[in-house]
Amino acid sequence: MKKAHTKALAQGAAIAASYVVLTFLANALGLSSGVIQLRFSEALTILPVFTPAAIPGLFIGCVLANFLTGCLPLDVLFGSLATLLGAVGTRLLRRRPYLAALPPIVSNVLIIPWVLAFVYHLEGSILYFMLTVGIGEVASCGVLGIILYHALERHAKRLFS
Repeated sequence: MKKAHTKALAQGAAIAASYVVLTFLANALGLSSGVIQLRFSEALTILPVFTPAAIPGLFIGCVLANFLTGCLPLDVLFGSLATLLGAVGTRLLRRRPYLAALPPIVSNVLIIPWVLAFVYHLEGSILYFMLTVGIGEVASCGVLGIILYHALERHAKRLFS
Protein backbone atom coordinates (compact mmCIF):
# COMPACT_ATOMS: atom_id res chain seq x y z
CA MET A 1 0.00 0.00 0.00
CA LYS A 2 2.80 2.42 0.88
CA LYS A 3 4.54 1.76 -2.45
CA ALA A 4 1.33 2.51 -4.39
CA HIS A 5 0.84 5.77 -2.49
CA THR A 6 4.42 6.84 -3.19
CA LYS A 7 4.05 6.00 -6.87
CA ALA A 8 0.79 7.98 -7.15
CA LEU A 9 2.42 10.93 -5.38
CA ALA A 10 5.39 10.79 -7.77
CA GLN A 11 3.08 10.57 -10.80
CA GLY A 12 1.03 13.54 -9.61
CA ALA A 13 4.19 15.57 -8.98
CA ALA A 14 5.58 14.71 -12.41
CA ILE A 15 2.29 15.73 -14.05
CA ALA A 16 2.23 19.01 -12.06
CA ALA A 17 5.82 19.78 -13.08
CA SER A 18 5.07 18.93 -16.72
CA TYR A 19 2.02 21.21 -16.65
CA VAL A 20 4.14 24.10 -15.35
CA VAL A 21 6.92 23.55 -17.90
CA LEU A 22 4.48 23.29 -20.82
CA THR A 23 2.66 26.42 -19.66
CA PHE A 24 5.97 28.30 -19.49
CA LEU A 25 6.77 27.12 -23.02
CA ALA A 26 3.42 28.34 -24.35
CA ASN A 27 3.84 31.56 -22.36
CA ALA A 28 7.30 32.14 -23.86
CA LEU A 29 5.73 31.76 -27.31
CA GLY A 30 2.93 34.20 -26.37
CA LEU A 31 0.22 31.53 -26.59
CA SER A 32 -0.93 30.97 -23.00
CA SER A 33 -2.77 34.18 -22.18
CA GLY A 34 -5.23 36.50 -23.81
CA VAL A 35 -8.54 35.86 -25.47
CA ILE A 36 -7.44 32.77 -27.45
CA GLN A 37 -5.17 30.65 -25.29
CA LEU A 38 -3.27 27.68 -26.63
CA ARG A 39 -1.74 26.06 -23.58
CA PHE A 40 0.19 22.95 -24.48
CA SER A 41 -0.22 21.95 -20.83
CA GLU A 42 -3.97 21.55 -21.31
CA ALA A 43 -3.26 18.47 -23.44
CA LEU A 44 -2.31 16.81 -20.15
CA THR A 45 -5.95 16.98 -19.07
CA ILE A 46 -6.39 13.64 -20.85
CA LEU A 47 -4.13 11.94 -18.27
CA PRO A 48 -6.91 11.16 -15.75
CA VAL A 49 -7.98 8.53 -18.28
CA PHE A 50 -4.84 6.64 -17.23
CA THR A 51 -4.42 7.50 -13.55
CA PRO A 52 -6.36 9.24 -10.79
CA ALA A 53 -3.04 10.76 -9.68
CA ALA A 54 -3.40 13.13 -12.63
CA ILE A 55 -6.30 14.95 -10.96
CA PRO A 56 -4.33 16.57 -8.11
CA GLY A 57 -1.28 16.80 -10.38
CA LEU A 58 -3.17 18.87 -12.94
CA PHE A 59 -4.77 21.05 -10.27
CA ILE A 60 -1.49 21.79 -8.48
CA GLY A 61 0.30 22.27 -11.81
CA CYS A 62 -2.32 24.78 -12.91
CA VAL A 63 -2.17 26.67 -9.61
CA LEU A 64 1.62 26.90 -9.85
CA ALA A 65 1.67 27.74 -13.55
CA ASN A 66 -0.94 30.48 -13.19
CA PHE A 67 0.75 31.93 -10.13
CA LEU A 68 4.26 31.80 -11.61
CA THR A 69 3.20 33.36 -14.92
CA GLY A 70 1.72 36.34 -13.11
CA CYS A 71 -2.00 35.67 -13.33
CA LEU A 72 -4.22 37.64 -11.01
CA PRO A 73 -5.35 35.79 -7.84
CA LEU A 74 -8.93 35.24 -9.02
CA ASP A 75 -7.59 33.79 -12.28
CA VAL A 76 -5.32 31.46 -10.30
CA LEU A 77 -8.34 30.34 -8.28
CA PHE A 78 -10.98 29.99 -10.98
CA GLY A 79 -8.63 28.83 -13.74
CA SER A 80 -7.33 26.10 -11.48
CA LEU A 81 -10.86 25.12 -10.44
CA ALA A 82 -11.80 24.83 -14.12
CA THR A 83 -8.87 22.48 -14.62
CA LEU A 84 -9.81 20.48 -11.51
CA LEU A 85 -13.43 20.09 -12.64
CA GLY A 86 -12.28 19.09 -16.11
CA ALA A 87 -9.85 16.52 -14.70
CA VAL A 88 -12.54 14.94 -12.53
CA GLY A 89 -14.89 14.78 -15.51
CA THR A 90 -12.17 13.21 -17.63
CA ARG A 91 -11.60 10.54 -14.99
CA LEU A 92 -15.32 9.79 -14.89
CA LEU A 93 -15.35 9.32 -18.68
CA ARG A 94 -12.07 7.36 -18.80
CA ARG A 95 -13.62 4.41 -20.65
CA ARG A 96 -14.50 6.72 -23.55
CA PRO A 97 -11.30 8.64 -24.37
CA TYR A 98 -12.81 10.83 -27.08
CA LEU A 99 -15.57 11.95 -24.73
CA ALA A 100 -13.05 12.22 -21.89
CA ALA A 101 -11.47 15.19 -23.65
CA LEU A 102 -14.74 17.15 -23.36
CA PRO A 103 -14.96 17.99 -19.61
CA PRO A 104 -11.88 20.25 -19.55
CA ILE A 105 -13.11 22.00 -22.68
CA VAL A 106 -16.57 22.55 -21.21
CA SER A 107 -15.35 23.63 -17.77
CA ASN A 108 -12.96 26.18 -19.27
CA VAL A 109 -15.57 27.47 -21.73
CA LEU A 110 -18.01 28.00 -18.85
CA ILE A 111 -15.58 29.54 -16.34
CA ILE A 112 -12.71 31.34 -18.09
CA PRO A 113 -14.83 33.84 -20.09
CA TRP A 114 -16.06 35.29 -16.80
CA VAL A 115 -12.46 35.62 -15.61
CA LEU A 116 -11.48 37.40 -18.82
CA ALA A 117 -14.43 39.79 -18.55
CA PHE A 118 -14.51 40.53 -14.82
CA VAL A 119 -10.94 39.95 -13.63
CA TYR A 120 -8.99 41.26 -16.61
CA HIS A 121 -11.72 43.59 -17.92
CA LEU A 122 -11.08 42.58 -21.53
CA GLU A 123 -13.32 44.09 -24.19
CA GLY A 124 -15.88 41.65 -25.53
CA SER A 125 -18.98 39.73 -24.57
CA ILE A 126 -19.13 36.53 -22.54
CA LEU A 127 -20.35 34.67 -25.65
CA TYR A 128 -17.38 35.97 -27.63
CA PHE A 129 -15.00 34.81 -24.90
CA MET A 130 -16.75 31.43 -24.78
CA LEU A 131 -16.07 31.06 -28.50
CA THR A 132 -12.43 32.13 -28.29
CA VAL A 133 -11.67 30.09 -25.17
CA GLY A 134 -13.44 27.16 -26.79
CA ILE A 135 -11.22 27.40 -29.86
CA GLY A 136 -8.08 27.24 -27.72
CA GLU A 137 -9.43 24.43 -25.55
CA VAL A 138 -10.55 22.31 -28.51
CA ALA A 139 -7.07 22.71 -29.99
CA SER A 140 -5.19 21.94 -26.76
CA CYS A 141 -7.48 19.45 -24.95
CA GLY A 142 -9.29 18.02 -27.93
CA VAL A 143 -6.62 17.78 -30.62
CA LEU A 144 -3.35 17.71 -28.64
CA GLY A 145 -4.95 15.74 -25.80
CA ILE A 146 -6.19 12.98 -28.11
CA ILE A 147 -2.80 12.86 -29.83
CA LEU A 148 -1.21 12.46 -26.39
CA TYR A 149 -3.75 9.76 -25.51
CA HIS A 150 -2.81 7.74 -28.61
CA ALA A 151 0.90 8.21 -27.92
CA LEU A 152 0.52 6.89 -24.36
CA GLU A 153 -2.18 4.23 -24.63
CA ARG A 154 0.20 1.47 -25.78
CA HIS A 155 2.46 2.10 -22.79
CA ALA A 156 -0.18 3.07 -20.21
CA LYS A 157 0.08 -0.08 -18.07
CA ARG A 158 3.83 0.32 -17.74
CA LEU A 159 3.71 4.09 -17.17
CA PHE A 160 0.71 4.42 -14.87
CA SER A 161 0.14 1.09 -13.08
